[in-house]
Amino acid sequence: MDLMYIALIAGVLALAVSAYFVRYVMSQSEGTERMKEISLAIKEGATAFLRREYQILAVFVIVVTIILSVVPDLGWRVGLAFIFGSICSAAAGLAGMNVAIRANGRTAAAANDSLNQGLRVSFRAGAVMGFTVVGIGILGLAVLYFIFHQHADFLQIMPAFGFGASAVALFSRVGGGIFTKAADTGADLVGKVEQSIPEDDPRNAAVIADFVGDNVGDVAGMGADLFESYVQAIIATMALSIVAIPLLVADQVTAWQLPMLVAAGGIVASIIGAMAVRVGETPHMEALLGALRRGTFVAAILTGVFSFAIIWVLAEDLNAYWAVLAGLVAGVLIGESTNYFTSFAYKPTKDISEASLSGTGANIIGGFANGLISILPPFLFVVAALLVANHFASFYGVAIAGIGMLSTLGITLATDAYGPVADNAGGIVEMSDLPKHIRERTDALDSLGNTTAATGKGFAIGSAALTSLALLLSYAVATGIVQVNAEGVQFDPGFVEQLSLLNAPMVAALFLGVMLPGVFSSLTLTSVGKTSGLIVNEVRRQFKEIPGIMEGTGKPEYGKCVDICTKAALRQMILPAFIAILAPVLIGFVLGRFALAGFLMGAIAGGFLLAVTMANAGGSWDNAKKYIEMGNFGGKGSDSHKAAVVGDTVGDPMKDTSGPSLNIMLKLMAVISLVLAPVIMNWDGII
Repeated sequence: MDLMYIALIAGVLALAVSAYFVRYVMSQSEGTERMKEISLAIKEGATAFLRREYQILAVFVIVVTIILSVVPDLGWRVGLAFIFGSICSAAAGLAGMNVAIRANGRTAAAANDSLNQGLRVSFRAGAVMGFTVVGIGILGLAVLYFIFHQHADFLQIMPAFGFGASAVALFSRVGGGIFTKAADTGADLVGKVEQSIPEDDPRNAAVIADFVGDNVGDVAGMGADLFESYVQAIIATMALSIVAIPLLVADQVTAWQLPMLVAAGGIVASIIGAMAVRVGETPHMEALLGALRRGTFVAAILTGVFSFAIIWVLAEDLNAYWAVLAGLVAGVLIGESTNYFTSFAYKPTKDISEASLSGTGANIIGGFANGLISILPPFLFVVAALLVANHFASFYGVAIAGIGMLSTLGITLATDAYGPVADNAGGIVEMSDLPKHIRERTDALDSLGNTTAATGKGFAIGSAALTSLALLLSYAVATGIVQVNAEGVQFDPGFVEQLSLLNAPMVAALFLGVMLPGVFSSLTLTSVGKTSGLIVNEVRRQFKEIPGIMEGTGKPEYGKCVDICTKAALRQMILPAFIAILAPVLIGFVLGRFALAGFLMGAIAGGFLLAVTMANAGGSWDNAKKYIEMGNFGGKGSDSHKAAVVGDTVGDPMKDTSGPSLNIMLKLMAVISLVLAPVIMNWDGII
C-alpha cells in the first residue's frame, strides 16, 4: 500500500473531528432574542463581505489560471493545481468563519452558565478552524499526489497549488485586516476617547462592523493565512526531495511521503491535545490558560514521538528527525517569547502601561521599543533551527524543520481562532444588556484569547520565515543555481560571480527585497488609516444627527459602517496584493534568476524583522490598555487609559493587518519564484 494513504486518512480524520465540534457548538443555546438579533447582524455582515471579496478573487484566480496554463514550460496541469489551491484556501477560511459567526452568541449564552462552559464552546469553535485547515490542506496535497506524482512535471505542479493558496490568503488577510482594524480603531477613537462610553456600547454605530471584522479578518483571513503556511512547508520539502536522496532516504517517493506522514502524525497529536483541554469547575484564569497550554504541549510532545517513529521506519538514519525536532522546539520557544513580550503578566507590557501615565507619546515610544527588542528571541530561534536542520539534513532538513514547526497547527490554530469568538461574545453580552458577571466571564475569556492570539502570531511569523527560506532553497535547486549530486548540495563554481554580493544586480535586488516589506506595510497601514477615518466621520455624524443615541432612545445605523468598511477594504486591498505578486516576476525577468534569489533573501530578512516588530508592539499596546482597564495606573476613563487607547489604535493595524500580511507576502513571492523556475532557469536578465 502506498503510505500516502495514511496522510489521506489523517486528513479525513481531521475533518471528522471538525464536524464533531461543529455539531457540539450548534447544539448550544443561542441565548435571548436580543442576542440572536445581534448574532444575525454579524453573520449577515461577515457573509456579505466574504461573498463580495470572493467575487473579486474569482476573477483574479481565473485570469491567473489561464496565464499559467498557456505559458510555455508550465501548462494546464500547473493552472489546474493553482485553481485547486485557491479553492481549498478559500474553503478553509470560509468553513472556519461560518462556525465562528454562529458560535459567538452561543459562547455568550454559555458564559451565563459558567466560565468553563464559555471556554468549552469558544475553544471548540476555534478547533473547527484548526482541524479544517489541516484536514483540507493535507487532503488537497494527497489528491494532487495520487493524480500527478507519476508525471515528470510533478514538482512544478505542487508549487502551483501553494501559489493558489498564498494568493487567496494574501487578499483575504489584507482585505479582512483592513476591514477589522478600520472598524475597531474607528469605534475606539470616537467611542472611548471622544464620547467616553464603554467598549462595545450599543450606542456606537461601529460596533457591529467591529464584530464583523473580527470574523472576516481574524478568522477567515487567519485561516487562509495558516492554510498556505501549512501546505507551503510540505511543498517546499517535496520540492527539495532530490537533496534527500540517497543521503537521508532511499528513493524519491519516500522523500515525498516523509513530510506528509510527519504532518499526518501532527494531526493525530493535535486531536489528542485538543481532547486534553479540560478544566475543573474553577473560575481562575490560570487554570484556563493552563488547560490550553496543556493541550498544546501534549500535541508537541506526541508530534515528537510520532515523527521519531515515522523517520525511524522510513529514513536511512535519524538525521531528518533532528531537523523536525529543531523546528518543533523553535516553534514552541517563539510562542513563549512572544507571550513574554506581549502579556500583561510580564514586565515589558506593564512598563508600557506605566509609561501611559506620562501621556500618549511615552506609551507609543515604549510599545515600539518593546516591539524592536522582541525580535531578538525569534531571530535566534529561527537561526538555531536553520543551522541545526542544515547540519543534519542539508536543504531538505531546513524545509522539514518548517513542517516540524507547523505540525501542531491543528491545536495551535484552535487556540488562536478561539480568541475572536470570545471577543465577539463579550460584545454581544454588552449590547444585550446582560448582567455584569456574564461580561466579566467573557472578558476573562477575551483576555485569555489575547494571550493565545499573541502566541499564535509569533508561531505564524516564525513558521513563515522558515518556510520562506525553504522555498528560496527550492528555487535555487530548481533554477540550477545550486547543484545536487551524491556528495550533497554544491554551488556551481561558474556562478560565483553572479552570486557575489559585489555583483551590482545582486546587490540591487537585495536592496529592493529589503525595501519591499516596508512599502507593503506602509500601503496596508495607510489603507487602515483612510478607512478608519471614514468610520470616525460616520460615527460622529450619527451622534450629531440621530436624536437620542446617547440617551438610548435612538438607534444607530450599524449597517452604514459595515458597508463603508466593506467597500473601502475591498478597494484598497488590491494594490498591495498586486505589488507582492508582480515584484518577483519583474525582478526575475529584468535582473535575472540570480538577482531574484538575492531579492528573496532581502525580503525574507526585512519582512521577518518588520512582522515580528509590528505584531509584538501591537500586542503589547493592546494588553497594556487592558492592564490599565483592570484598575492599574488610573483605570478606565483616566488620562493614562486614554493614552493607552490611542496606543492600541496605533498597534491594532500593525498586529492584525500589516504584520500577518507580511507573513503571506514572503511565502507568496518565494513560491511564485519557484513556479516560474522552469521559465527563467536559463535567463540572466536584461540588465
